[in-house]
Amino acid sequence: MAAESIAAGDPTGWFERVYAAAAAGQAAVPWDRGTPSRYLTQWAAARDLHGDGRSAVVVGCGLGDDAEFIAGLAFRTTAFDISPTAIATARRRFPDSAVRYQTADLLNAPTAWHQAFDLVVESLTLQALPDPPRRDAIARLGGLVAPHGTLIAIARAREPGQVVHGPPWALSRAEIDAIADDGLESVRIEDLTDPQMPWPRRWRAEFCRPATNGPPPIPPRAV
Repeated sequence: MAAESIAAGDPTGWFERVYAAAAAGQAAVPWDRGTPSRYLTQWAAARDLHGDGRSAVVVGCGLGDDAEFIAGLAFRTTAFDISPTAIATARRRFPDSAVRYQTADLLNAPTAWHQAFDLVVESLTLQALPDPPRRDAIARLGGLVAPHGTLIAIARAREPGQVVHGPPWALSRAEIDAIADDGLESVRIEDLTDPQMPWPRRWRAEFCRPATNGPPPIPPRAV
C-alpha cells in the first residue's frame, strides 16, 4: 500500500488505506500493539510525570493507546491522525475518553496549534514517512511546542548512510537533531538497544522550548 501511494504521488495516503482495511477486517495495523509505547511509559515513569491540567498533543495517534496514557496522567490531551478511519476507531475504542480526537495533518496543522502544547508526543510517526515529506514533518513538529514545553520523540535508529527499505524508515541522528531547529533545545537523546526487538535500536529524544516567562516547565527528568 505504501509503495502504491508513493508511486501515485500521495506519500501519506496509505495510512488511511491501512486503517480502512483493518476496520473492514481485511488487514491488521502492523504497528498497533494494543498498549501504549513502553518507551513512552518508561520515560514518563522515570520523570514521575503529571500533567496537572496542562495541554498535550499526540502526533499520529493511530488507535489511541498513547493518547489515553497521556490523558491518564492528567494532561488535557488532543490527539490527531491523518487517517479519518484511525480517529473513528479510536473514538469507538474509548467512548468515554477525555481525549479530543481529530483528523489533522502535521504538514498542515491548524494555526491555533502553533506553540500551543506543553507536551508533544511523537512516537513512530516520522519514521513512517518517506522523504519527502519526512523532512518537512521534522521541521514542523517543533512548532507545536509551547514556551517552556517539552517534546518527546521515539523512532527507530539508523547509522548515517545506512540504507533502509521502508516503511518504516529508521531515522539518523542528524534527523533527530533537526527536530530542534525550530527554536528547541536538546535535553536528552538516548540511543537505546533491545536485542529482542526486530529492529533493536531506538531513539528516545527529549527537547524543550526555552522561555523567559510563562508557566513553569514540566519538571526535569529524574536521575
